[in-house]
Amino acid sequence: MSPTPASVIRGVGACLPELTVTNDDLVAGGLNTSDDWIRTRTGIATRRRVTPGTSTGDLAAGAARQALTGLPPDTRPQLLILATTTPDHPCPATAPEVAHRLGLGTIPAFDLAAVCSGFVYALAAADAWIRSGTVTSALVIGAETYSTIVDPADRNTAILFGDGAGAVALTVGTRDEPGAVLATDLGSDGTGADHVMIEAGGSRWPDPARLDGTPAHTLRMKGREVYGQAVRRMTASAHRTLAQLGWPADSVGAFIGHQANQRILDAVADRLGIAPGHRHGNIHDVGNTAAASIPLALADTVARGAVRPGTRTLLTAFGGGLTWGSAALTWPDPQKEPAMTTTEPAVSPVYDHLVDLLATKFDVSAPTPDATFTDLDLDSLAVVELFVSLSDHWRITLPDTEADPGLTVAATAALVEKARDERS
Repeated sequence: MSPTPASVIRGVGACLPELTVTNDDLVAGGLNTSDDWIRTRTGIATRRRVTPGTSTGDLAAGAARQALTGLPPDTRPQLLILATTTPDHPCPATAPEVAHRLGLGTIPAFDLAAVCSGFVYALAAADAWIRSGTVTSALVIGAETYSTIVDPADRNTAILFGDGAGAVALTVGTRDEPGAVLATDLGSDGTGADHVMIEAGGSRWPDPARLDGTPAHTLRMKGREVYGQAVRRMTASAHRTLAQLGWPADSVGAFIGHQANQRILDAVADRLGIAPGHRHGNIHDVGNTAAASIPLALADTVARGAVRPGTRTLLTAFGGGLTWGSAALTWPDPQKEPAMTTTEPAVSPVYDHLVDLLATKFDVSAPTPDATFTDLDLDSLAVVELFVSLSDHWRITLPDTEADPGLTVAATAALVEKARDERS
């Protein structure tokens, strides 16, 4: 009898914007609060924020590139799910463009909107696709730029939210492997839709001229109601997930909750009976990053080597909608540990075209900017052929003498940019 198939996390990735905003920065900007007040009530000291020109899709692509380095050779995702509340555009979805930028061709790619529960929802969906045999590999991303939807004058939200992206790459495997997703639980309750909401901008209240002002077009949250619901829903969902496997709570060696508020995290973990040493997170440094929070905390913990592969692991989240969900898995053993990059990915038409060319002409998917052509298994003749294609497309001249397999993808894009500048 063949082993029961499971989706297995093979790679993890993270991408954070460079700009760090401290609590004191918020106070200096006119917010009526203090560093001590924010730390005491939320556990947050700093959060990251994008600068103009950087989007959710940019961060998503950066995190995804890292996660894909953990996949086995010659394996590429057959599905991409992007969990986000802050897409690059209201229409179309951001996921297909991210897939294109990663050189993944025409694979199914879609956005999933479950607010802060989004990553767990997306992980459960990808797990179902893989276990059903519909695909054998998938990429799940949680990415947010909440700084674009938060009112900087609203103390209820401005102190909490940050920007960032985290990702996991999965393939089909077996339930006894490190990184195997073993059980999930999802739920929702639309009676609490107004607890976390942007009222205007949708079909219910279009207001395209924004005549109703900032409050209607930015995130509003009923903090007291959200706190109570989050603690109850996450605790109950986690219990149901553990019950599916017959795991006692004290057997869980790694717990990551949605990084909403340190008080909420502690309340849930205490109710579950998770030992303090088994709780992991990074809310102190990055704040609440909504759908990105769990994969960012996962990547941070993997990078620190804080959990042994195969350890029983519990994830749980709560978000607007209301939505909630949990997942039980064994701690992954990625082939490459993620670097918690703080640089936003270099994005340009030249770079995007180069990635697309590598995918379509040389069957190279999702190269990282610092990958050399040798790393990508391109020999010197293939690099010359690549240079010819780039020269023809951009109507420039790239000398064959510079077609070195030791060049990185980013360096090659820079060469093309330089040649275009010289031509103009």
